[in-house]
Amino acid sequence: MVAWCWASTLNTSQNSSAEKLKMFGQLSHELEINVPASEAWELYGTLRLAKLVEEDGTLIQKIELTEGDGGIGTILKLTFPPGTPGFTDYKEKFTKLDNEKRLKEAEVIEGGYLELGFTFYHNRFEVIEMDNDSCILRSTIEYDVKEEAAANASYATIDAVAKLAELAKNHLIKNKVSKDTH
Repeated sequence: MVAWCWASTLNTSQNSSAEKLKMFGQLSHELEINVPASEAWELYGTLRLAKLVEEDGTLIQKIELTEGDGGIGTILKLTFPPGTPGFTDYKEKFTKLDNEKRLKEAEVIEGGYLELGFTFYHNRFEVIEMDNDSCILRSTIEYDVKEEAAANASYATIDAVAKLAELAKNHLIKNKVSKDTH
């Protein structure tokens, strides 16, 4: 699902009555996985997900824990592989971590999208229980981008979180098969 809207906001930085347009966007991805939600959350709700992504190396070259322990307030620096379009790295901060709802949110706080004219870039990851043996991995990206940088909105894609969900799914299923055969 892709949602777009244009909103008019008062440009107070120039002390004029001129209005600036700002683009808001939301992208979502869902992937069903045949493992219990509790197992998926053990990966998504911790720094284990970052370690898995870094070990894979195709999405992110390096992840540095710059502050925190994986809970709210944790800051990670993500460095992307050479040739990644748009930027080389950014820092994100975990702004919400709800183990009961199996919900994690992170916001870009430095570099990356912010250098491309985005004023807000936010990831939400949810693990939704379907039954005892299956769940849905839902990823949502929300962003705001300045009118003058509207062409850069195309850098906000669901591709990376979709690949992340597939990577997590494959890892979880592989581990489930290992557990079942031992």
